[in-house]
Amino acid sequence: MMKIIMLILAYLIGTIPSGFIYVKLKTGEDVRTIQSGRTGGTNSMRAAGVWVGIATMVTDFLKGGAAVLLAKALLPENAWIHVLSGLLVIIGHNYNIFMSTKDENGKWKIGGGAGGSPALGATTALWPASFLIAFPLSFIGLYFIGYASVATIISGSSALIIYIVTGILGITPLAYIAYGAGALTLLLISLKENIKRLLNGTERLHGYRARKKKQAEES
Repeated sequence: MMKIIMLILAYLIGTIPSGFIYVKLKTGEDVRTIQSGRTGGTNSMRAAGVWVGIATMVTDFLKGGAAVLLAKALLPENAWIHVLSGLLVIIGHNYNIFMSTKDENGKWKIGGGAGGSPALGATTALWPASFLIAFPLSFIGLYFIGYASVATIISGSSALIIYIVTGILGITPLAYIAYGAGALTLLLISLKENIKRLLNGTERLHGYRARKKKQAEES
């Protein structure tokens, strides 16, 4: 019973709509009606500014970490519950039943984010040293490469590589490899439209490259 309760809690933690809440408080707008319609940090930044975006990313990171840390506290010896809790917090974030809306055809659409921040939080909670690898790489993807989708893919890819290496070396449980593979899969599924835009060169720029592009257009 405790295992089932923990997994339900992990999903529910993931559904905390931080971006929706922060944007609503700052602007009164519904972030789901703005640009991509996602409730994560990048779209919240577009909707209400840099600090709201950062606050959303940090909160979503903490959601991912909290779900895994709670699982480790309640069931410390069960690595698979730790793994599933990490995956379910991403699912709750990406497929949030409480953020469902109807599209123009009257069909229900489950809202949420892309999952990069909660995935990074869960990755960190599973093995804290992973943050020193995954976060800098994700930041490079967001700020210097200039694509939030690339940063999200890096977040999942780094988790998989980290847990393959540490699992083989006996530093972390081999079950954590399943978390890395599952997290990367969930992130890729959520980013399928972004990946199409990356391939055809129409993905939105952010960070340093976006600023340089804007300066070039204004000069």
